[in-house]
Amino acid sequence: MVAKAEKQEGFWETLKTIFWALVIAGIFRTLFFQPFWIPSGSMKDTLLIGDFLFVNKMAYGYSRHSCPFSMCPISGRILGSQPERGDVIVFRHPANGQDFIKRLVGLPGDTIQMRSGVLHINGAPVEMEPLEPFVEAKLPQGPQQLVPRCTNDPVGLGGDCLKDRYLETFPNGESHHVLDIGRTSTDTTPLFTVPAGEYFFMGDNRDNSSDSRVPRAIGGVGFVPFENLIGRADRVVFSSAGARMIYVWTWRLDRFFERIV
Repeated sequence: MVAKAEKQEGFWETLKTIFWALVIAGIFRTLFFQPFWIPSGSMKDTLLIGDFLFVNKMAYGYSRHSCPFSMCPISGRILGSQPERGDVIVFRHPANGQDFIKRLVGLPGDTIQMRSGVLHINGAPVEMEPLEPFVEAKLPQGPQQLVPRCTNDPVGLGGDCLKDRYLETFPNGESHHVLDIGRTSTDTTPLFTVPAGEYFFMGDNRDNSSDSRVPRAIGGVGFVPFENLIGRADRVVFSSAGARMIYVWTWRLDRFFERIV
């Protein structure tokens, strides 16, 4: 009987340990840092498929979307800080509830327009400096085995997939890389005026990104409310190019702990 009681006590102690571990992990994820895995190539070459990072939840304060399944009992936003143009941000899609990661391009009150592939902010074109092309192997990438699009298509599997690359500089001096694959429907857009309390986002891989250039009514992201911002992406922690993280030979060691700019 004593052995049975000790066994039951040990079982309940294990359950309590698991319970409190989950509670602590949930609090950490909600208040401080949320893990995020990059599933698509919309932010190349800043972020690659298979990059793993922690999102800084303290950067912009907290809203109901700070909790899993948007369950935080918060109205609006508390302890909020305004994001800066150029921040790479994870946000909750206003329509489908998925978590997206894009670069903040337009602040409230800004006018945003793409003209022949060049971003214009408040009527002025941003500076774009040509760089060496971005080169990657045309092979299936990540768990979804997505094959990249290339400027030099058609390219056979295993061949060099090229994308034109530029250094784009915002009016506040923030610079980052953007990629251009070719002529697309979002290279030229209507003039957007960002409403108060909302933001305009774009992917760095401009021709392979679903973002604010397309309104939500026709399947895009549209403007993103402040309360939908989840946190800022500051640094890649881990990166793997393979279909499984356990494939050690696909780890990109040069990207471990790389700062996101």
